[in-house]
Amino acid sequence: MPPTLTRYIRHGLAPLGLAALLTGCQGMPTAHLMPAHDDPLESAAPIERGLDAEGLTTLLVAELSGQRGDYRRATRGYLTMAERYQVAALAERATLAARFSNDPLLLEEAVERWHQLSPDAEAPLRLLAGLALQRGDWTGALEKRLLLVEQGAHAELTLFMELALDTGVPPHPLRERMAEHLALPGAREHPYYYDAVLAMARLEAATGQVRLAETRLDTLAQDHAELPALWMTRARLALHDSKTTQARDAARRGLDVSPGDTRFLLLLAQTELQLGNIAAAEAYTETLLEEHEGNQQLRTTLASLFLEDRHFEAARRLLLPMVSGDQPPPTAFYLLGAIAEQEGEIDNALLYYRQVVPGEDFLRARLRAARMLIEDDRLLDARAFLRIERLRHDDHFNDLVMLEVELLDEAGMTAEADTLLNRELARTPNDEQLLYLRAMRAWADGNIEAMERDLGRIIKRNPYNATALNALGYTLADLNLEGRLEEARELIERAHEIEPSSGAIMDSLGWVYYRLGDPERALPWLERAYAAMPDQEIAAHLAEVLWVLDRQDDARALIEEALRRFDEHPVIDDLLEYIPELMP
Repeated sequence: MPPTLTRYIRHGLAPLGLAALLTGCQGMPTAHLMPAHDDPLESAAPIERGLDAEGLTTLLVAELSGQRGDYRRATRGYLTMAERYQVAALAERATLAARFSNDPLLLEEAVERWHQLSPDAEAPLRLLAGLALQRGDWTGALEKRLLLVEQGAHAELTLFMELALDTGVPPHPLRERMAEHLALPGAREHPYYYDAVLAMARLEAATGQVRLAETRLDTLAQDHAELPALWMTRARLALHDSKTTQARDAARRGLDVSPGDTRFLLLLAQTELQLGNIAAAEAYTETLLEEHEGNQQLRTTLASLFLEDRHFEAARRLLLPMVSGDQPPPTAFYLLGAIAEQEGEIDNALLYYRQVVPGEDFLRARLRAARMLIEDDRLLDARAFLRIERLRHDDHFNDLVMLEVELLDEAGMTAEADTLLNRELARTPNDEQLLYLRAMRAWADGNIEAMERDLGRIIKRNPYNATALNALGYTLADLNLEGRLEEARELIERAHEIEPSSGAIMDSLGWVYYRLGDPERALPWLERAYAAMPDQEIAAHLAEVLWVLDRQDDARALIEEALRRFDEHPVIDDLLEYIPELMP
């Protein structure tokens, strides 16, 4: 894949919704496998099966490998034994070992084997659903959850759809699959049928079928008016459709059904706020804070609600008691800065932003402060501010340099950005982070020679920098430079040895094998890459290889799915120009 900054330096920010904060959040799908003691395999199921000499040797090697921390070897040993003896407990033990290997593909292989050997077990299905979700395969995750439903388990389909829609997943494929599920004979007899109905209503509303969704909820209310989830869904659908009064009424019904439920209190505060009833909103806010005394994150999140609707005084009343305490949360200073900025008090906002200590809000506070000064026609002040912040926070020196480079680029001052970057690299010529940034800028400008020079310097100094190895190897492969494909292959294979679970590197491996004229060898790598990291560019690579291997129907189906999934798909567009027959 192309060596873009977002490709190789990914920042995973998962905002925590307030409802999740109040009600608790789901753990990682493998979290229940984590032991609380030194030996992570000690709590696994014991092996109670006769062994021959070879089997005993394999098992002992696996056990000893696990004790020494070689979890990949331990996993392989247990999987071999599970395959040989067809014992689910061995696959379960392999899953536990794989959980500590930091190799998601190996973990998924172990869980799949566990599921195959114990198809009615709930735990492996939940793990597989969670793993699919982690790699962005929402359709695959839904399939696993529907298998849970068939087993009579609560698959939390409504929550799943809320997460999918909040993440921006295209709803049409999910809606079509849910329609198939609800049309199955006996679907109404499932113990959690109502959950599937609520999930379907949410999808219908998201795809413009609001009236159909409301009819579905009306029918459900006839027999299940006692369900808090029904009124929660109705309130959220009404809010989504800008029917604030209806949302408030639904939230009130929900609170009647589930007194004290913090989710409905939150919805009531939100709807009253949108209706302009500030006193009523603050009353619900106070109730929430009384029930969650000392919860600073709740207080800052509630303040954010008031801030979003420009009720600055109400937001300030929530925040000021926090910053006068012994340990003021950084987010409180950030929000107070945002309030001051929106009120036009630039210098006061700057003071608040500067008080945000290193942590989650540190860089965004500096970015917002600098942008604020630039928008106030104070570019020199913005640059001086960032320069002082670099001196104050040496641990974030590079981050602040890159932030200033970004701002200068936004202002159309590319030459000044280059000067800044070159100056800092003259001061610290071996800084890998800044060298990589300069290499990516050179690549964007089409200066491959300069890019290769900086990446080569990184690799020479640090032969284990997988990001630089992959970036250079992929670029050579993608440009299909004569006489350099073997060099590209070696670079990418070295990167893969260092980071075997990287979807980006697996994509690069597949692409270089394809460039070398070996599409059969390329295919499994591209399939694994797309499973690990669904991306429009990997989809384009995989579709091209499928097409070359005379699997035209599979290639078209993949392109059709990718066009639905990704809002922007320039690489797929280029591929369709190159192979017009791929158009679904």
